Amino acid sequence: MATHAAHQDTTTTANTARDMTAKLGDAASELASKAGEQVDRVINEADTTVRTIRAQGRDAGERVTEVAGNMKTAVDKSLKEQPMATLAIAAALGLVVGALWKS
Repeated sequence: MATHAAHQDTTTTANTARDMTAKLGDAASELASKAGEQVDRVINEADTTVRTIRAQGRDAGERVTEVAGNMKTAVDKSLKEQPMATLAIAAALGLVVGALWKS
């Protein structure tokens, strides 16, 4: 009987160990799945952010090009109509930019 009881205890212990191993495996698998979902979410958010920044950069570039074109038109017109005043403004802007550059 003692042998039968010892065998039964060993079988119970082995079954308990198998159950615990299975539960640990399931828990590890679930954690890995959740981690994978988090990584996917972060990658998607980063991709969306990059696309948004890219679009904003394009818009800003277009606006800068438009402003530069408008400035060129205004300077050309000013040079034709008031060359001395334009030269004075350009010199003043040069002094301001130079002073800002030094500081």
